[in-house]
Amino acid sequence: MPEHTSTETSPAKKSLKQDLFDHPDFYSLDDLFTEEHKLIRSSMRDFVKREISPYVEDWAQRAYFPYDMVRKFGEIGAFGPTIPVAYGGGGLDYISYGLIMQEIERGDSGMRSTASVQGSLVMYPIYKFGSEAQRKKYLPKLASGEWLGCFGLTEPDHGSNPSGMVTNFKDMGDHYELNGAKMWISNSPRADVAVVWAKDESGRIHGLIVERGMPGFSTPETHGKWSLRASTTGELVFDNVQVPKENLLPGKSGLGAPMMCLDSARYGIAWGAVGAAMDCYDSARRYAAERIQFGKPIASFQLIQKKLAEMLTEITKAQLINWRIGTLMNEGKATTPQISMAKRNNVQIALDIAREARQIHGGMGITGEYPLMRHMMNLESVLTYEGTQDIHLLILGNKITGIPAFV
Repeated sequence: MPEHTSTETSPAKKSLKQDLFDHPDFYSLDDLFTEEHKLIRSSMRDFVKREISPYVEDWAQRAYFPYDMVRKFGEIGAFGPTIPVAYGGGGLDYISYGLIMQEIERGDSGMRSTASVQGSLVMYPIYKFGSEAQRKKYLPKLASGEWLGCFGLTEPDHGSNPSGMVTNFKDMGDHYELNGAKMWISNSPRADVAVVWAKDESGRIHGLIVERGMPGFSTPETHGKWSLRASTTGELVFDNVQVPKENLLPGKSGLGAPMMCLDSARYGIAWGAVGAAMDCYDSARRYAAERIQFGKPIASFQLIQKKLAEMLTEITKAQLINWRIGTLMNEGKATTPQISMAKRNNVQIALDIAREARQIHGGMGITGEYPLMRHMMNLESVLTYEGTQDIHLLILGNKITGIPAFV
């Protein structure tokens, strides 16, 4: 007989189980990450555990946006991590960016929205389409968190159809006169600058940088949200706002310009949603191991194990999608349909996992003692913004068939 007949779990198995709590990585994707990637992820995870997780349930319950987090995000490098160091960014690759978004959304989707809007929808267009003077003026202050920015594309009557926008500007000789309104704008009530998309007199779409304090520019806050309650959302209203001509983004015009920004943001969402899914999975597995019913942990029951197995499977698939799309982003090869697939799939599985995890927690799952309902409500917004699930399906359908179904 073998000398060792104990059924005690081996150290290796114990380590794997603990890893599946702290960082579900069933296919050893860490082997594909560099040491820098893992250090960035670890640093951001520690930051979230220290600065967000202990407080976020209270913020969400009170619908409170912790503005001091803007400076803290700037200090740790969460704003514009792929922007070159010369402009205040991190000079990092897209997998690093994804891991940062993943860890922030493990804490809260609203907090990730604050960071990803700043980086992908404000700093990115200024860097990509702006003049050198604009880059030097705005990017360092946005990167540090001294300034908060927002992105104005969606309008009251034009959400999934941004080309129908009515916000417009006219050439008044020494300045542009901007009129119109945007809504569902993350960060707007506290934003110092807004990258706004509007039509010129010929109907061509351009980006303009609008600064707080310009006469006629206001940012009413949206109240009564059941989702993203720890972030701030509002409108952008332009009433004959005089915008200096040097605030026009000169590098690109047309609808393709804001769509490129959305590709960058949707990529970050794909990673962030997996972070929310991981947090729900972690909570469900811990609860199942501790909750006793019929004299034993509910983790011992087949249906609970089925739920946990399916959660881990979907998380693993989504992680593989993220790694591959991250690699393509680094190579400059990622396409809009590929990014759409990642965003749509990963947000959907995260929402499904949040719902299943809530069921595992039973009645306790609806309380703020656990993160499930907060993640679930947040993900309902993530499912809709920056392209609804249906729009992303149509983007893929167009790619598959060659037939656009938008009109």
